[in-house]
Amino acid sequence: MMILLKLFLAHIIGDFFLQPETWVKEKEKRKLKSPKLYIHIIIHVLLLFVLLWDISFWPLIVTIGILHFIIDSIKLLFQKKKTKRLWFFIDQILHIASIIAAYIVLVENTIDVGALFTEKTVLLLICILFLTQPVSIIMKTIFSKWNISKLTEGNESLKDAGKYIGILERVLVFVFVVLDHWEAVGFLITAKSVFRFGDLKESKHRKLTEYILIGTLISFGIAIAIGLLFITLQ
Repeated sequence: MMILLKLFLAHIIGDFFLQPETWVKEKEKRKLKSPKLYIHIIIHVLLLFVLLWDISFWPLIVTIGILHFIIDSIKLLFQKKKTKRLWFFIDQILHIASIIAAYIVLVENTIDVGALFTEKTVLLLICILFLTQPVSIIMKTIFSKWNISKLTEGNESLKDAGKYIGILERVLVFVFVVLDHWEAVGFLITAKSVFRFGDLKESKHRKLTEYILIGTLISFGIAIAIGLLFITLQ
């Protein structure tokens, strides 16, 4: 496991600390013709050698270096101005996957898939997934009887911000309940109330206040219920 952690450490240092913004811009402009691309790969390889400090791992290091070059090249060739954010996440996911795959093939040689998908992990995955998009759709269905657009008219917000805030708060509440930190749940409710207080005070709209209160109670209530269900079933 220490070897795998060192591989991730090298990736973090090489991709986020030893790659200036000017290098990134030059790579995006010149693509495979950019010298900074190759310097970036060399830095990654050197970091791996330094952190692992064992020449016997050279096949692993070279493999990760080649995979890193291929992934970065694909990103540079297919990335457009409008898809930069998407390709950033694709790039990082591919790097993480390639590091894990190279480690499994060249170091561990075997992986016990059954150990990963235990009854507890599957139940945990189901609970967390349910608290994201499914609950968002459930709450949207519940509130469909009210015309929310009229309540929030003139009060601009980021697109889908409420949806993502709801998902994050439900996942956090679930984690706090599972870890038996109920005080953290109370703190989260208090924090949200403080942030919302200004909006409610300025709006002076009873319907909007009721809408926010109902939404918060349903969201937290579902998260707490799922957390308790997970504790009971595990």
